[in-house]
Amino acid sequence: MSKVWFITGASTGFGYEMAAAVLDRGDRLVATARKPEQLAELVRRSPDNARAVQLDVTSPQHIRDAVELAMGEFGRIDVLINNAGYGLIGAVEEVSDEQINQNFATCLMGPLNLMRAILPIMRAQRSGHIINISAAAAINNYAGFGVYGAAKAALESLSESIALEAGPLGVKVTIVQPGPFRTDFISRSLVRGERRIDDYNATSGKFAELLEKVNGQQPGDPKKAAKAIVSLVDAERPPLRLVLGKYAHNKVRKLLRDTATELDAWESVGSATDR
Repeated sequence: MSKVWFITGASTGFGYEMAAAVLDRGDRLVATARKPEQLAELVRRSPDNARAVQLDVTSPQHIRDAVELAMGEFGRIDVLINNAGYGLIGAVEEVSDEQINQNFATCLMGPLNLMRAILPIMRAQRSGHIINISAAAAINNYAGFGVYGAAKAALESLSESIALEAGPLGVKVTIVQPGPFRTDFISRSLVRGERRIDDYNATSGKFAELLEKVNGQQPGDPKKAAKAIVSLVDAERPPLRLVLGKYAHNKVRKLLRDTATELDAWESVGSATDR
């Protein structure tokens, strides 16, 4: 039986490519975006299997309405992909309270509320797969991505807990950690801090300049990434984390080496705190 997918942020980038890959499989799709008219091409691609739904993930009412519509149309939800989000760049001092709150609302609270809305459905089915799109900033963070990386890191920790809670009930969870891919993330989905502090030019400022330089030159192919993500649902034992691209793989391996080195160096201090 074909699966029913619920994908947020499906109008561009990873979201669009994953939605297209789902339809290519012959599965059914609830594609969501703040502007549902941007999803018209997906619906034209497969009018019987695709539904376009307005969803601002920061609105609990939008979430309730979108999930209710999905159940009304297809009667079940087999896969949730929390993809909607955007980057916030700037030193922690350079971003405003409103920018911090909005980024957390979109990148953390939106996925959290969607999972809370859909988990009861998956529990009743005793099956389901939640896929949360994280970021390289959650592997270990950069100067200038403090808030965005913190939101994604919190999403990863949340995902780990849900995997333990809902796994025995048939619900699988996967965190996707992509490296740099040729999407519109930098050009379209990146918000700058409201302030500019010269003292941070060599750190967060330098990182912002680097992002501008690599835009359009990223090694990752979003179509290949989408196929890899969508294929997770066919695995009997999918990974808790799927790392995408050589850059992200190298980043994870370096973190593991550095963590082990530091742990060894300070073990005598840390372990001596037991009684």
